[in-house]
Amino acid sequence: MLQISDLTYRIGGRLLIENASVTLPARTKTGLVGRNGTGKSTLFKLITGDLSSESGSVSIPKQARIGQVAQEAPGTEESLLDVVLKADTERADLLAEAETATDPQRIAEIHVRLADIDSHTAEARAGAILSGLGFDAEAQQRPCSAFSGGWRMRVALAAVLFSEPDLLLLDEPTNYLDLEGTMWLENYVARYPHQVLLISHDRDLLNKAVDSIVHLDQRKLTFYRGGYDSFDRQRRETMVLQQKAREKQDVQRKHMQAFVDRFRAKASKARQAQSRLKMLERMEPLTGLMEDSSTPIHFPDPKGRLAPPILKLEDVSVGYDGKPVLKRITASIDPDDRIALLGANGNGKSTFAKLISGRLEAMGGDITKASKLKIAFFAQHQMDELRPAENAIAHVRSLMPTASEAQVRARVAGFGLPTEKMTTPAKDLSGGEKARLLLGLATFDGPNMIILDEPTNHLDIDSREALVIALNEYQGAVILISHDRHLVEACADRLWLVGDGGVTPYEGDMDDYRQLILKGPDAKKKKPKEEEAPKPKAEKPQEKRKDAAVKRTELKPLRKRIKDAETEIARLQKKLAMIDEELADPGFYVADAARAAKFVKERAFCEKKLNKTEEQWLELSAQYEEAG
Repeated sequence: MLQISDLTYRIGGRLLIENASVTLPARTKTGLVGRNGTGKSTLFKLITGDLSSESGSVSIPKQARIGQVAQEAPGTEESLLDVVLKADTERADLLAEAETATDPQRIAEIHVRLADIDSHTAEARAGAILSGLGFDAEAQQRPCSAFSGGWRMRVALAAVLFSEPDLLLLDEPTNYLDLEGTMWLENYVARYPHQVLLISHDRDLLNKAVDSIVHLDQRKLTFYRGGYDSFDRQRRETMVLQQKAREKQDVQRKHMQAFVDRFRAKASKARQAQSRLKMLERMEPLTGLMEDSSTPIHFPDPKGRLAPPILKLEDVSVGYDGKPVLKRITASIDPDDRIALLGANGNGKSTFAKLISGRLEAMGGDITKASKLKIAFFAQHQMDELRPAENAIAHVRSLMPTASEAQVRARVAGFGLPTEKMTTPAKDLSGGEKARLLLGLATFDGPNMIILDEPTNHLDIDSREALVIALNEYQGAVILISHDRHLVEACADRLWLVGDGGVTPYEGDMDDYRQLILKGPDAKKKKPKEEEAPKPKAEKPQEKRKDAAVKRTELKPLRKRIKDAETEIARLQKKLAMIDEELADPGFYVADAARAAKFVKERAFCEKKLNKTEEQWLELSAQYEEAG
């Protein structure tokens, strides 16, 4: 059990946590959530004792082991498997002692203890964890120094998971994982035999891996049963109730204040007035919960509509230093496609993204692009391209040299940066703020296609939701690489699997893909046994793809009619607003009565047409949803 009592901590004079208390029962899997900067990582350091609180206490059972991912990834010449095995220090110490022990009694005790902690299965367990995090058997025998920093962080994660601490602390563990590793970790944490406290902005991880949520907000800790969606619902219900309570209290305060103001001077009512005045003083205003709304993100729509396909690949190969990573790619992308790329890191997703963005030349085959095709590309490493000393306004000013200050600020606001951050140097922005700035700069000119390579690493849950809304409102094509399953499911309508040296459509959904991942790398190779009962004949993948293509072609005219209806609705609403503005002026009727009468008739016509178009839009939308 983890118990936090009246904890207070301040940093640089700023109160970060104030009289916060929460109790987490043993073996709970808890997600710690809150906006960036509220102090979640600081709370971890208070739990581990790396920081000392101003007051209050953190209590965990004696002898309980706390484990968290090492700050520095291992870079030694030891193999990955050996690094992970060494994380179980008790086993390592016992094996070392067994090599030198001479006392028969002690030797017996060592071997009994080794048996108790399942030492004989250690290599298999360590290998299974490394495999789940993306390392095959061959990679597990290679030295840590042969891997990049991101891959080494996976080794550090594998080590702490293997050590099985009594309290496992994980701070944004998916930031260095791909979608496949994230799905595996989600399943592993859900089955972990001890207590877990997890900081994450991954909604799916917080829904499937944990059974409770602790919300750090307004310097307090609040415990909720259930996953993230349950927490979100409970919190919003609480906000509604508190708002009603505040409104009721405001009415009571006004009544009491009115009585005091009216009768304070009258001798016959002085005592009652004083009594109500004391009641007012005792009635502390209800603070309520603050809405953690995130500033919206907006991507400018393409300036021109291009005919499909906007990009076509035929028998294309691509790679590095003359060695192909992907071969024989044949695919096409339409103006309204929303495609998510699936596949483990190292299979070529980023290579494919660079190919279609023009950042990497094809080694063979043909690529046909629409003549006016504009492509925006976002990847986390591009953060280094920001000019550290310049603020967001200066970055945008270089793209709008003749624009007014108001116009520049309006464009920066569209990036989702709050007003107070517009003048902050890029080097002083948070990771999420830098990501918003870079996204805005990349999509500045209204591209026909946006390619996003892991865009969520520095975004909190609300910012990720803002990104979902922005992508769904955007009218161009989207190619998405992300370990955030919620983002993929909310934005993509096509899945392409990158692996085995190629790119192919994936006919299942994300639930199917999750099951495929959890079955392991050999799942595709398994064949049904002869003695198994025959299964119904499955539809061939080629037939599925053909049917999907036919359905997609059939739905295009319907999508166009829906889009035309939306455009007409917007036009009529704008025209009605203009007419209403004119008719609201009393002088308009006096100055030109005939014109005013014409406007009244035109308003009635527009309103009737608007109602009819809205009904048509609803009917078309229902047909589209029913069709697929």
